[in-house]
Amino acid sequence: MSQWSEEDSATYAALAEIAVPRRREMMATLVAAIPFARDEPFRMVELGAGQGLLAEAVLDAFPAATLLALDGSASMRLDMVTRTARFGARAAVRNFALDAVDWWDLMRGVDLVMSSLCLHHLNDAKKQYLYKAVADRLSARGALLVADLIEPATPAAREVAANAWDRAARDQADATGQPQLYQKFVETGWNHFRTPDEADHPSALLHHLVWLKQAGFLAADGVWLFAGHAVFGGFGVNHSRRSM
Repeated sequence: MSQWSEEDSATYAALAEIAVPRRREMMATLVAAIPFARDEPFRMVELGAGQGLLAEAVLDAFPAATLLALDGSASMRLDMVTRTARFGARAAVRNFALDAVDWWDLMRGVDLVMSSLCLHHLNDAKKQYLYKAVADRLSARGALLVADLIEPATPAAREVAANAWDRAARDQADATGQPQLYQKFVETGWNHFRTPDEADHPSALLHHLVWLKQAGFLAADGVWLFAGHAVFGGFGVNHSRRSM
């Protein structure tokens, strides 16, 4: 796969509940890491919002927050609009291309940028450019929170992640009473550590944290890690370093 397609969106929609290891736990961790009080107003942008599960969780948890959700898939945006309709004007959905720059100013002045299972489609250099663009545009109290595929640092750690991912997918398929989904997970080569995809460029967690600090975030931290997936982020921005 060289570019995400609507066929990929359909495959992901069918498999996500079992193919993303501990998906609900990962999302709950990201929501819990948001550095604002439950009743505090804040503005956020989500990159690669998909079907809107994370957006829905955040809007439910923070009733004074507003969200702009960006995604490049027409079918995913339609799902997102349907899922967030009950939030009215608090949620908006727009098209975007992750590797473009024409949408960057949509982040200007927002308090939170978040992304789930999206940024690994960028190579290392583009991730660094994006982190700097986010830091330069966030409010001073702002944060960037990411849940994503990461690259294990050693072959042994990669094998551990691959095995854990397989086990999680099989267990989740069995728990939902759909063991056939695990077979589809295997057949489609969804485990990146078993079948690398040229469209995927996961980076080591340490590299992400260093890049976040270099971008101008006051703190960078990892808060969850399982089966080669992590939740991490940058918190607070040093705008004295702004150059854009």
